[in-house]
Amino acid sequence: MEQTTPHPQAQSVTEHVRRTLVLGLPLIGSHLAQTAVGIVDTIMLGWYSIAALAASVLGSTLFFTVFIIGSGFSAAALPKVAAAQDDPQRVRRITRMTLWLGVAFSLLTYPIFFFAEPLLLMLRQDAGVAAGAQEYLRIAGLGMVPAMIVAGLRSHLAGLERTAVVLWATLGAAAVNAFLNWVLIFGKLGAPELGLVGAAYASLSVHAVMAIVLAIYAMRGPAMAQFEVFVRFWRADWLEAREIFALGWPISLTLLAESGLFMASGLIIGTLGAVPLAAHGIALQITSATFMVHLGLSAAVTVRAGTAYARGDGAALRKVAQAGLILATLVVAITVAAFFGVPGVMVRGFVDASDPAFPAILSLGVTLLMVAALFQVADAAQVMALGLLRGVQDTRKPMVFALIGYWGIGVPCSYVLGLTLGLGPAGVWLGLAVGLSVAGALMTRRFLRHPLMRAAQSVTS
Repeated sequence: MEQTTPHPQAQSVTEHVRRTLVLGLPLIGSHLAQTAVGIVDTIMLGWYSIAALAASVLGSTLFFTVFIIGSGFSAAALPKVAAAQDDPQRVRRITRMTLWLGVAFSLLTYPIFFFAEPLLLMLRQDAGVAAGAQEYLRIAGLGMVPAMIVAGLRSHLAGLERTAVVLWATLGAAAVNAFLNWVLIFGKLGAPELGLVGAAYASLSVHAVMAIVLAIYAMRGPAMAQFEVFVRFWRADWLEAREIFALGWPISLTLLAESGLFMASGLIIGTLGAVPLAAHGIALQITSATFMVHLGLSAAVTVRAGTAYARGDGAALRKVAQAGLILATLVVAITVAAFFGVPGVMVRGFVDASDPAFPAILSLGVTLLMVAALFQVADAAQVMALGLLRGVQDTRKPMVFALIGYWGIGVPCSYVLGLTLGLGPAGVWLGLAVGLSVAGALMTRRFLRHPLMRAAQSVTS
């Protein structure tokens, strides 16, 4: 476990950048590896058939939307574990109740996946695509239980600044997913050709493997036995559960507001047909990779801000924020250069060039990536501000800001620009940019007005 230095307030911004990177790089790598699972699914199903790709885009988007709601509990546990890391008993109780809440959530939400087709039909999705999405989700949806366990254990390990194992476990899972997809989608090595269903079985297997690996490390990893994370696992701690729930449900709604924004954009684009939906799915997979970099940095600053907050150290909190801003700006610069410089190269790998729909998907995918470049600054700002606010255990106001920015402004703008004004998928994505910009501005202002930040500012001035 990384040791806290005696006088953290004396550390320079450069040192905070270094420490944030040490903590954040494995988290970034694990998030990217997790995204690689979705990218591999998209690539392989895109090469299998456009119909299967469209169904998987719809199904995996719904799965991710439900997952992101449940992950609010694990996100709430992250700063709590970071603040309590010197108290193994408290850490054990926090993690235990986080896992309880995650598993309960998984069981309660599985009917959404089992009966996905009528839900998607009510949302005006293509009948064939909706049927395929339900077929995918009835299998892949079972993976929500291990996925919630992974989320809880990842917060446990990240809060204890044990992030390397999360990276290696996720990389291993990504490799397993690619192999199983190749075998089950295309019927290799004597296996039946299962297509979309094969991708669902691969996804389920990957979540299970990751849960087992992280659970073993949490029990037997170096210096981890002291936390006894699964000892008396059946014993409830309702006070701790209430605290996690109280901190976590606003995070869940915030995450739902953001992921729901992209889900809504997919549903709007889905009314335009399978080809626009496929292009949207490809562009979304690519932009998700850059988002995961910001998400990894955000988790790192949550831990760093959580420890500064526990000490009441405004000077350190301010430098944590500065370090996060420097790193996020660097990522934005690289991303914008890639989206404007080589968008076609990124899109081409997802679809068979011999497919009749290839030219239309390529053209639309390139356009969407260029639009995505426009909202990179806004996306980075709101993710970083959220991470900092969670570190100081401020979750309710950010939830309100998310609802205003994403749904009060973003979704209506997407609908009007995309459908009413006839700009199509590009208009839908421009609406996303507007919503993210508003949310990012509101959340950044909220963090800068935090009492610890104000106190640090008054000292420096």
